[in-house]
Amino acid sequence: MNILGIETSCDETSAAVLVGGAVRANVVSSQRCHGDFGGVVPELASREHERLIVSIVDDALKEANIRKNELDVIAATAGPGLIGAVMVGLCFGEGLAWALGKPFVPVNHVEAHIFSPFIGQDATTRIPKGDFVALTVSGGHTLLSVVHQDLSYEVVGRTIDDAAGEAFDKTGKMLGLGYPAGPVIDRLSRQGDPKFHRFPRALTASSQTSRNYHGNYDFSFSGLKTSVRTWLDRHDPAHVERHIADIAASVQDAIVSVLVEKTIAAARQFRVEAVSVAGGVSANSGLRAAMGEACRTHGLELFIPDAAYSTDNAAMIATMAGLMQSRGKAVANAYDVAPFARFVPAGRALH
Repeated sequence: MNILGIETSCDETSAAVLVGGAVRANVVSSQRCHGDFGGVVPELASREHERLIVSIVDDALKEANIRKNELDVIAATAGPGLIGAVMVGLCFGEGLAWALGKPFVPVNHVEAHIFSPFIGQDATTRIPKGDFVALTVSGGHTLLSVVHQDLSYEVVGRTIDDAAGEAFDKTGKMLGLGYPAGPVIDRLSRQGDPKFHRFPRALTASSQTSRNYHGNYDFSFSGLKTSVRTWLDRHDPAHVERHIADIAASVQDAIVSVLVEKTIAAARQFRVEAVSVAGGVSANSGLRAAMGEACRTHGLELFIPDAAYSTDNAAMIATMAGLMQSRGKAVANAYDVAPFARFVPAGRALH
């Protein structure tokens, strides 16, 4: 199948074309208009998507050397995300599919992230044969799920306050690293000492009795932000500047250690043989290294998407649509899908 995927859930306008399961084009335009605000401004994001969507889709089709009438399926993110941003891509995709008389597949953005490590021509065969534990970690979500062979999944843990990516960005803002701060903290951490200061790790084995910890796979990062703020208030700016790489490494270590500990604990409790990590934070080199080492120690196979598919992109939307089609999970000719802003945990087959 020739599948066009469209993604506009936040601040990336993206379109991708899959031909026979292989990514023929994946065009991503990241918005730069939010830097002065320290975060994504929903109204600005929607306007940028409106301005770019036609040209981004045209660029993807041109790069893939595919004409619109050669498309077999059109897919777009239906949510979760910024509702105005989601509506731009969703309405465009629905309208294009209707005009061409092609099937339209609405895709859950979080579910697409879960299966993004399997993007490629052999996506259907790369997925583990048995259940696996999926860590989905980004600026908006931190989830642990047990994924089954039929693509159904159960969320067993989620953040009770801030997502991990949000914690990276907000602590980075305190350190004067700009927005988005996650990649900057990752780069600085390679030069710093992660043991410079031990910031708190909430809801971990060391912060609870073992009885209460068992089976609790929720996350909390708000205390980390408070601790960073308190530490910065107690030290003069010169000291902070001198140890900026050490602070970044210590913050990253606090976040990564919790993500790894919870993921491995879930994998052991649910007796799976594979783990996946996806979402924007999966591009973090510290998380990749620590999770890789932990999986080798415990004999687990690890799946992580290529860096290009870690952040929001349309290739994962097109891939998810293809998987749904192959499993009979897609809704055919759905031209009036309602967008949604919030993620509702699933314990069921996809759609």
